[in-house]
Amino acid sequence: MNDTAPMAGAELSADELEKLHAYWRACNYLAAGMIYLRDNPLLREPLQPEHIKRRLLGHWGASPALSFAWVHLNRLINKYDLDAIFLAGPGHGAPGVLAPVYLEGVYSEVYPNKGENEAGLQRFFKEFSFPGGIGSHCTPETPGSIHEGGELGYSISHAFGAAFDNPGLLVSVVVGDGEAETGPLATSWHSNKFLNPIRDGAVLPILSLNGYKIHNPTLLARIPHAELENLLRGYGWTPYFVEGSDPMAMHARMAGILEHCVLEIRRLQDEARRSGIPGRPRWPLIVLRSPKGWTGPAEVDGKKVEGFWRAHQVPLTQVRDNPAHLQQLEAWLRSYEPHALFDESGRLREDLKALAPRGNRRMGANLHANGGLLRRALRMPDFRDYAVQLPGPGTLAAENTRPLGKLLRDVMAQNMNNFRVFGPDENASNKLDDLYAVTKKTWLAEIYPEDAGGSEIAPDGRVMEMLSEHTIEGWLEGYLLTGRHGFLSSYEAFVHVIDSMFNQHAKWLTMSKDVPWRAPVSSLNLLITSTVWRQDHNGFTHQDPGFLDVVSNKSPLVTRVYLPPDVNTLLATAARCLESTDLVNVIVCDKQKHLQYLDMDAAIRHCTKGIGIWEWASNDTGVEPDVVMASAGDIPTKEALAATVLLREHFPGLKVRFVNVIDLYKLVPPSEHPHGLADRDFDSLFTRDKPVIFNFHGYPWLIHRMTYRRTNHDNMHVRGYKEKGSINTPLELAIDNEIDRFSLAIDVIDRIPALQGAGAHVKEKLRDLQIECRNYAHEHGVDLPQVDEWVWPY
Repeated sequence: MNDTAPMAGAELSADELEKLHAYWRACNYLAAGMIYLRDNPLLREPLQPEHIKRRLLGHWGASPALSFAWVHLNRLINKYDLDAIFLAGPGHGAPGVLAPVYLEGVYSEVYPNKGENEAGLQRFFKEFSFPGGIGSHCTPETPGSIHEGGELGYSISHAFGAAFDNPGLLVSVVVGDGEAETGPLATSWHSNKFLNPIRDGAVLPILSLNGYKIHNPTLLARIPHAELENLLRGYGWTPYFVEGSDPMAMHARMAGILEHCVLEIRRLQDEARRSGIPGRPRWPLIVLRSPKGWTGPAEVDGKKVEGFWRAHQVPLTQVRDNPAHLQQLEAWLRSYEPHALFDESGRLREDLKALAPRGNRRMGANLHANGGLLRRALRMPDFRDYAVQLPGPGTLAAENTRPLGKLLRDVMAQNMNNFRVFGPDENASNKLDDLYAVTKKTWLAEIYPEDAGGSEIAPDGRVMEMLSEHTIEGWLEGYLLTGRHGFLSSYEAFVHVIDSMFNQHAKWLTMSKDVPWRAPVSSLNLLITSTVWRQDHNGFTHQDPGFLDVVSNKSPLVTRVYLPPDVNTLLATAARCLESTDLVNVIVCDKQKHLQYLDMDAAIRHCTKGIGIWEWASNDTGVEPDVVMASAGDIPTKEALAATVLLREHFPGLKVRFVNVIDLYKLVPPSEHPHGLADRDFDSLFTRDKPVIFNFHGYPWLIHRMTYRRTNHDNMHVRGYKEKGSINTPLELAIDNEIDRFSLAIDVIDRIPALQGAGAHVKEKLRDLQIECRNYAHEHGVDLPQVDEWVWPY
């Protein structure tokens, strides 16, 4: 056991310790009460079956340790005027957070019908894990929460995201020992190499080692003490241990250790801020080893509960039907002595209420946990200044993301305290490296002399890179939820690593829409690049556009998907996304050189509409087209344009309309998404009965799913990625998946009755060209020059 910390808790008077313990007893009473009770909230009368909820839902096991940490933090917030927030990693431990939030008065302020009286307490109990009430996690309805915890593994990365650029903030995060077994959590311990003690706040992890998950022991609780201590030291932390089960001894120990850790954090910060040298401190960490279900029933029906996995959820499950269980529940609840904790009105005793901080220093009311209240709009340069100048559509090639990097560079320069860019070791690869002209990549681990030769790392950098999509996504989410702005780029195939994280954040935003006191936060902006169609050297493993399918499953209130085909549409889209709030914006745009189609004025108009006819690529003005050629994505757009040229060359009388889609949700009806196109406008673009050949960036069935209710869906033929690929040239990969110009032209011939016979010779020629292109690629390793260098000819 690490005993280097002074036992400051031993200096507390007996009265102070007794009051700490009484406040914690009140927390535990509320935590148990909200799981079980729908009436008789203060046990003013003997407990009866009708006082018990019919469905017993909730998680008791982690709750006592959470409120234990909260109560002790309150003492130090008062003593040192700390600005602190609290994250609960054990996802189902919400009773251990809701209880102190209620006792400090915040819950009743936010929800006046849950007042600090017996009637309010009764509603508070009843609505927990109850239809029409609140969930069993620290959901957006929970004051003081920025971390839901429904999916385990993200508490530390969220905590660090909250601490970045918040020099006065202490983020206390309780990490469940079950949660600590997840890959994202294990990696996030390394976040301490990215926390600058001069400009950032501090993160104080409390590893809650209660020993058990739902039905198993936890690994960290079943390894030797020295091994656990060495593991945490190896991650770069200084661990302190608070271990035991006797409440008064644990209060004394926790008071001393926690105070030592807070003072040590202040010392480390003051030292760095005075010297101006942002070293990497070995920040303190607390291991709180306490029984699972602490202070609950020791045994039920002769089987061990407290300190065992049976305490995880509801320790007594047959309370309404089993008189012995009802009696045991009443004895358990009365052991907290609610009559001695609450006055006649049902309000916590005044001397105990005095233990809570005041105003916004209460962790349930801290403004950082409702970050939209602190959010300031980005200072934005004019994105038009970064435009690519075009001699004409489809005649010039440029790297799509390079100008975006210049825009982000200048956004960063104007917002050096509330904007960061995140990526998993890929910002330079993604052509965003102009950022390094104004800031480097954050790095507080060792720096070698040779790093000066292009590594672009520095302790005060603002570009956040770590080869863990989980960790950088967690950082970004924590950063946004506490009122700041950010941008993340990822290789398309590996953004799937954060599928479930995106899912959880989208759910958070969706729920927040129904919480009127939550102020809007900056949107989560994801650039998906290094895309499926340009994996010339990485091959099959790097080909997966399916993240769009995942996004489309989430609420239309918060999801947006954009596929800008060139630089200027990307700039207009990115600027719009950076200024938005309460959304997840997914932008798909490749980093390689691609043809450029729209000047900036045309790009702005096109992005504003989200979908439209490209007049310069169509020849059906004033008449009904024979076929609609549509595209979404950069390579699919190029191939669709090239197919249009082939058709016009071989069938001069053919009328082709070219439609490009940037905002993917334009394809769905307005009843399904706020961006959806009205049926009459959709029919106007795509006709009611003519063939539509849609060349899509992703898996083709997503377009069918979005358009199945449209009038002309039966005539819509979608081409997209079909899980075929290897080390291909771009055109060969397109041919393998039938999104190439030749396949598209053949599709048109097959779907226009007048061409099915007359076009036979053309189809043969097109197939010969496919074979020629494939053979050339296999012999020379590149595409045919006339294909690779193709430009719009008209």
